[in-house]
Amino acid sequence: MKYTGKYFLLAVMFVAVAGLSLRAQVNYLAPSNALVSTPPSTLDASQPDDSVVTIKKRVDEVNVLFIATDKHGKFVRNLDQKDFAILDDHKPPQSIVNFRRETDLPIELGLLIDTSGSVRGRFDFEQDAAVTFLQNTVRPNFDKAFVVGFNGQSKMMQNFTDNAALLSAAVHRLQDGGGTALYDAIYRACHDNLIKDHEDHPSRRAIVVVSDGEDNQSEFSEAQAIEMAQRAEVIIYAISTDDSGLVLRGDKVLQRIADATGGRAFFPFKMKDIKNSFSAIEDELRSQYIISYHPADFEADGRYRPIEITALKKDLQVRSRRGYYAPRQ
Repeated sequence: MKYTGKYFLLAVMFVAVAGLSLRAQVNYLAPSNALVSTPPSTLDASQPDDSVVTIKKRVDEVNVLFIATDKHGKFVRNLDQKDFAILDDHKPPQSIVNFRRETDLPIELGLLIDTSGSVRGRFDFEQDAAVTFLQNTVRPNFDKAFVVGFNGQSKMMQNFTDNAALLSAAVHRLQDGGGTALYDAIYRACHDNLIKDHEDHPSRRAIVVVSDGEDNQSEFSEAQAIEMAQRAEVIIYAISTDDSGLVLRGDKVLQRIADATGGRAFFPFKMKDIKNSFSAIEDELRSQYIISYHPADFEADGRYRPIEITALKKDLQVRSRRGYYAPRQ
């Protein structure tokens, strides 16, 4: 009986110690488990979950860059939010978050130069004009650019940098010859370098394509290249290398790509017009507006949503990207 009592006392002590150990484990694990498993609706309203708010803001806030010109094609830089109307998926936005005359937002720029045999005639002059453009556009410690040469294949000559000397050297290393895979070059530049899942610091993303537009070797189609640019929210500017004075098939391709992304196509006939085209792009990049808004009836379903921005003042024209793809959750 004495031994039985001793064993009983030891058993009680063991259960007590085990209970304390289990409680300690529960107390240790509870904070992390509670954050993961508790639905957002059951969290304490007095202590909002910042990560949930941030994700929601990234999903349903749309930023659109656009420019406004008068009837003479001159940029108009002194307009306000009340001077524009916007439709997202054919409906006015639920709310406008921000409107700015944006001249100082950083630029992420891709320069894509066609090096195929069909552009040989003015290649040296185009290289010099491109170098001048990069030197005037990319601001040290603020903007950044990359250089790609493409014929049948795309080759990254210089990845993102703000160093004008490195960018210039990359342009001058380009050598002409070969076929043309324009759509592949656009698709891969957007997909590999410019598309963003999210960004903490907004930037403007643009591509300048120097090409005759005569694609003959791409794996991707024109439609796929445009869609990838739209998903990456990239504006595409195109400078044609065709100097025939005629409107050729490649010129129409460049025009469609620019129109679909809110950019502009240039068709310089003379050598000096090439430099003027680069100067016009540089000027436009400093003349943009940006509007941020929450769309009405928004769903993160991956669907394409058209955008329409119109000026309410007479004789003003607005150019922006035509739409975007909603994220998919």
